[in-house]
Amino acid sequence: MTIPVHQLSDPAVRAFVTALNAHDEEALLHALTPDATMSDDGSDRDLRKWLDSEVLASRGHMDVEKETDGGRALVARYRNDTWGEMRTAWRFTVEDGRVSRFEAGQA
Repeated sequence: MTIPVHQLSDPAVRAFVTALNAHDEEALLHALTPDATMSDDGSDRDLRKWLDSEVLASRGHMDVEKETDGGRALVARYRNDTWGEMRTAWRFTVEDGRVSRFEAGQA
């Protein structure tokens, strides 16, 4: 069972997931702080390059199965045209209503 994106608890995380699923680059960047950082499977990555390759160019999509920590930790089925589908865990840090860091990895 998945949680509809509009029901995600944290507004900043909800904006991020909504933009990601819509492949809306402008909204995705707006959901992030200007100096946002991220890691994938424990390694820090260049955020912009990661978004371009893992989300935008490959049509990434999250189906959220569970949220904890007030909506700032998610377990989701993530899929894109490059890697197919996998169960993933996401943890978000939010500052001033925008995501300042996220960590993604296999769940």
